[in-house]
Amino acid sequence: MMMFASDLDRTLIYSERALSEFKEHSNSDLVGVERRDGLEVAFMTKDAFESLRELAENILFVPVTTRTYEQFQRIFMFSEDIPLTYAVTSNGANIIYNGKPLTEWREFVQKRLEKECTSLEAMIQKIKGFEIKGKLKKAESLFFYYILDEIISLETGKLIRVLAEANGWRVSIQGRKLYLVPKPVCKGEAVKFIKEREGIHTVFGAGDSLLDHDFLKVCEYPFVPLHGELANEKGINYLISQRRGIKAGEEILFEITDILKKTV
Repeated sequence: MMMFASDLDRTLIYSERALSEFKEHSNSDLVGVERRDGLEVAFMTKDAFESLRELAENILFVPVTTRTYEQFQRIFMFSEDIPLTYAVTSNGANIIYNGKPLTEWREFVQKRLEKECTSLEAMIQKIKGFEIKGKLKKAESLFFYYILDEIISLETGKLIRVLAEANGWRVSIQGRKLYLVPKPVCKGEAVKFIKEREGIHTVFGAGDSLLDHDFLKVCEYPFVPLHGELANEKGINYLISQRRGIKAGEEILFEITDILKKTV
């Protein structure tokens, strides 16, 4: 049995801000996949959408996202067009199975949090010393992130990473968002759990950020969009797309489809 585990934002789906950043699309080529306050706010190309639907009909497709479960539910294509058995939300803290969180998994993660890292509130206080310009948001009392008013300097970024590492946390910068996430809240462990539970022998993966490396390293085919944070990492053997932006998501889906056709 095979599985496709994929990050969503800036990998498969793209907000209006991301679309304007990359400018590699035609509006007539887009289909909405997320709705907020009655408006469509995230998109795929039509060909990418059809390719994903086809993949999900033939192998186990598992979205793997840093979004909270509430934010994930705004992606209406998963209720209207592409039904799911599993989804990983909150950067791995939650595994959703047939529409309901697996309590056994969340309890396992919570125990690790209590033992292995600095608490959320204590970490927020430590980071405030850097006077980051942006709006701080908490995610399910698990981790936090800033919506940045301005990009932080390389030197500040290095200092934040050192502090995070010393406290059992990690850092990822995705567009204008700065994420700080405790190490036990990990996409990789959640994907491995599903892989073992379902007896999966081959995993295709796709992701753009450092937070995705944890699950991409357990994939036989780890894809990364050219614009992704991971595309600049040295010494890691990713399959990097030729295109940037929304067309990168399309390219990755096409590549996986082609590999599957050759293996059948």
